[in-house]
Amino acid sequence: MKSLLTVMLAWFVLTATAVAGNEARSELRAFHPPPDGMQRFVILLPHRERGEEDAFAVELVAGREMLTDGVNLVRLAGAVEARPLEGWGYTYYEVTGGGQTVSTMMAPPPGATAVKRFVQVTPLRINYNSRLPIVVYAPHGYEVRYRIWQAPETFAAAESG
Repeated sequence: MKSLLTVMLAWFVLTATAVAGNEARSELRAFHPPPDGMQRFVILLPHRERGEEDAFAVELVAGREMLTDGVNLVRLAGAVEARPLEGWGYTYYEVTGGGQTVSTMMAPPPGATAVKRFVQVTPLRINYNSRLPIVVYAPHGYEVRYRIWQAPETFAAAESG
């Protein structure tokens, strides 16, 4: 009896996982596979009710880990840009730029060592929508990270002047 319960529980977990995975994959059917030299990243946001989504935003940040001098500010040329998904009314995002780095030009102090840092392109902040996946196409070797921003419940009043 105990083994039957174990088998039934395992079947339930596997079935629930497969259904959840298939639901996420079915939403991705509208999005094209990544072009050569690119990879596709998918972000599924935690569910929020329609009224509460207005208090949230998502910041998309793409970049890659690089060795820097630890002193200068380093960025990758490019940005995360919105693109329309023709025929669907959805939006996907693409990381643009050729991967060149731009940096401030301060001289590191003597004995400074290289530091591994996440170097990013210009990020993009978008509206929170938990009903659709966020799909980002980025060049191979890049990572896509994101942050969820939340506004406070109260508004501050501006003074007229």
